[in-house]
Amino acid sequence: MDQPPYSVQQVADLLGLHVKTVRAYVREGRLKAVRIGKQYRIPREELDAFTGYPVAPPAAETAGRRRRAEASSVVRVEAIGREAMDRLSTMLMAATAGRTEDDERLRVETIYDEERAELKIILIGSPDDTAELLRLVAVMVKEKQ
Repeated sequence: MDQPPYSVQQVADLLGLHVKTVRAYVREGRLKAVRIGKQYRIPREELDAFTGYPVAPPAAETAGRRRRAEASSVVRVEAIGREAMDRLSTMLMAATAGRTEDDERLRVETIYDEERAELKIILIGSPDDTAELLRLVAVMVKEKQ
């Protein structure tokens, strides 16, 4: 064996499955594994036989891919009227417009509760992009105080 056997977690990641699903396959005998102490190890040959095709090892899977980080933030703005909420939402959407598919993903969702005059802003994207939008929100909120 030229490659060490996979852990259950590695197999789950490679196949896009939950760890419990992989463990169930092992217990049912559908996926052959060796038990070492309290952990299962799955030889590459067994994983290939299980899937019906060769599975790329984890190192090959990440080769050529850029490491990325993602941040998510929820901002709650209280005592904001409909007009100010519209202006802030439009500004956030405009800041994300014009992005190409090559740019990192950036999502902005807004939820407005008119009864409470409360706006929730959900930001998901790279730490830099999210921080930039948070600064924009801070400036816009302070502007009307």
